[in-house]
Amino acid sequence: MKPEFRIVIPARYASQRLPGKPLRRICGKPMIEWVYLAARQAEAAEVVVATDDQGIADAVTAFGGSACLTDSAHRSGTDRILEVTQKLGWSEDCIVVNLQGDEPLMPAANIVQVAQNLATHDSDMATLHKRIDAATARDPNQVKLVQDKNGHALYFSRSMIPFDRGGAVDDYLGHIGIYAYRVGFLETFSSLPPCDLELAESLEQLRALCNGYVIHSAEANANPGPGIDTEEDLVRATAIMESNRA
Repeated sequence: MKPEFRIVIPARYASQRLPGKPLRRICGKPMIEWVYLAARQAEAAEVVVATDDQGIADAVTAFGGSACLTDSAHRSGTDRILEVTQKLGWSEDCIVVNLQGDEPLMPAANIVQVAQNLATHDSDMATLHKRIDAATARDPNQVKLVQDKNGHALYFSRSMIPFDRGGAVDDYLGHIGIYAYRVGFLETFSSLPPCDLELAESLEQLRALCNGYVIHSAEANANPGPGIDTEEDLVRATAIMESNRA
């Protein structure tokens, strides 16, 4: 049975590589609207856009969505999500899915899956991955992970892991940046200082592993379309979405 969960979509205006990203238009709608629509398809109990920008909040309200203005000083989307849970009074046991505001092509099946995995596994966080080839694994923008036999992540890296010394690795696990956690864990996680590995790799999830917390990762039920970080990503995602609508 599908657990009850809520979705928060962090959406920051000041993206370094694509400023104003949530408001960039795809097929006649702002990107954030497409992400919101994907979230609604997962039939979550609640979907909220967390943003530090009034223009983004106004755009969300204009298409009938729910937005929460958050502090612009937050270090990360995770801190922004925590503020939303506090403002809305969500309980410590509430499952929250962190759906990035630049993922308009995230299948609803994956959103439900990551919430379900947190509810049914003994872990503090849940996330997803996909199979990738060696050429894709060489790209530092594609985060990789390795895991134990129980599906618990051992490490995440921008480097190729594992090192294929004997030519035995057929494919790699490429991380998909969607997370589920409970509000109580979010409160603990946000209070922890960044660790050396997190700073070296620029990967926030390593803070959890550095402090002994468990992250469960499963292969995604559906392969997501590309996230959007650059102009090239935007063109590619637009082409996919136009093709899907044809």
